[in-house]
Amino acid sequence: MTTWVLLRGLMRETRHWGEFPRLFQNVMGAQHIVAMDFPGNGCLHTQTSATSVAEMANHCRSQLHQLGYAPPYRVLALSLGAMVAVAWSELYPAELEKMVLINTSLAPYSPFYHRLRPANYPALIGLLYGSAAQREKLILRLTSTRSHTESLQTILEQWIAYAHEYPIIRANILRQLQAALYYRAAPTTPSTPVLLLAGQQDQLVNVNCSLTLAQHWHCAIRLHPTAGHDLTLDDGIWVTQQVREWLIGSVQPSHIEPKYLRA
Repeated sequence: MTTWVLLRGLMRETRHWGEFPRLFQNVMGAQHIVAMDFPGNGCLHTQTSATSVAEMANHCRSQLHQLGYAPPYRVLALSLGAMVAVAWSELYPAELEKMVLINTSLAPYSPFYHRLRPANYPALIGLLYGSAAQREKLILRLTSTRSHTESLQTILEQWIAYAHEYPIIRANILRQLQAALYYRAAPTTPSTPVLLLAGQQDQLVNVNCSLTLAQHWHCAIRLHPTAGHDLTLDDGIWVTQQVREWLIGSVQPSHIEPKYLRA
């Protein structure tokens, strides 16, 4: 049976996937879709967040074992979650069958100013001190390019409600930031097949980070021309289509040079 594991990013939880897991399962026909929270987030908000990406990967393995899901797994992961997937594939390559990595960035492949756009540094510091409503409004603005005001307002209200129900403490935000900042991927191509997806309008992570990985790993990549960082929110249908085409072999490795896309 196919088990897809869904991993989100910094300060996010499983409910932030919205309708995407249901859409993905319906189109892909996957037997199992398992969306997971990292310690400190979502239903695990009372736990202490890990300070390393490897610890996060081991947490996922442990939770899947407890839930009765056996490897190999297919992983679809966004941002920090994609770093966790890469670390997982390095530590336990036999456990992962496929990886779909969305808007991720990895040292040593990309410089820090591509991995996190400098223009957002002041705003991100504000995440540590603002109210839940202010934080969620900022995150939505930075991660989505959707322009439907009514829809975005509904999403924002949901996210604020999630933040009140499962609050994330400042110390856990800092621990997750530490894990992301200090993680360095192996300078070798993953043995697990990889599909890279990226939004060209990502305001947080420069799309060149994904292009650079595609060049080094000689793996498949697809770029969305209008989507932002939260690609499954901006166009979950497109994401699902790309994964489906990749699985049936219609997406070929990319040879795009990162320099061809402006920073």
